[in-house]
Amino acid sequence: MSNDSPSTPSDPQPKGSGPIAASPLTRAVLEIDEYTSGLGWDQPARLFALVDTARLRTQEPGLASQLGLDGDDAGAPLTPIEQDEIPAGQALDEFLATIAWPDAVVGCALAVERLMLPASAEAAVPDGLDDASLTKWVASHPKRQEVRMTVAVLRDGARESALRLREKDSPKEVLTGSDLVPGLAEALSATFEA
Repeated sequence: MSNDSPSTPSDPQPKGSGPIAASPLTRAVLEIDEYTSGLGWDQPARLFALVDTARLRTQEPGLASQLGLDGDDAGAPLTPIEQDEIPAGQALDEFLATIAWPDAVVGCALAVERLMLPASAEAAVPDGLDDASLTKWVASHPKRQEVRMTVAVLRDGARESALRLREKDSPKEVLTGSDLVPGLAEALSATFEA
């Protein structure tokens, strides 16, 4: 994927401002979550390439400088780089099936907003709804929740997710885990299969 105007999310945890994420992938997911949170809700899906920061500084010093990564202590081990917009009107799974990453990309991440229902509402879903009707039904359900899901995967199979509910829109309320959105993680992992 190319990107005419590279951008990188800002570091959500300046030095000394809180706990450090357990792994580089968790830190990257939380960095992307914080970046997308700063853009507000009702945003389109956003795709990010994950690159090795040290390798980026060595092989692409101009780009590293543009992203503010030109110092020895600059940045985390993984740098998220936002990609071009996902085409409007194209199904996300169809779009992901068209992606082929260059070798320099060690992982990728996607931030997407969705409506979610509690498990207790599944039994009430009417039978025979097409996708459009199901979407409308979920959107009108009184127990629906708006959620932003940020899912990241690495070529080696590692995965991490962050979930942020709109009604609890705070960095302290973000849930993280490797298997929170397994279907999306699988779809992202498939972008690395040759």
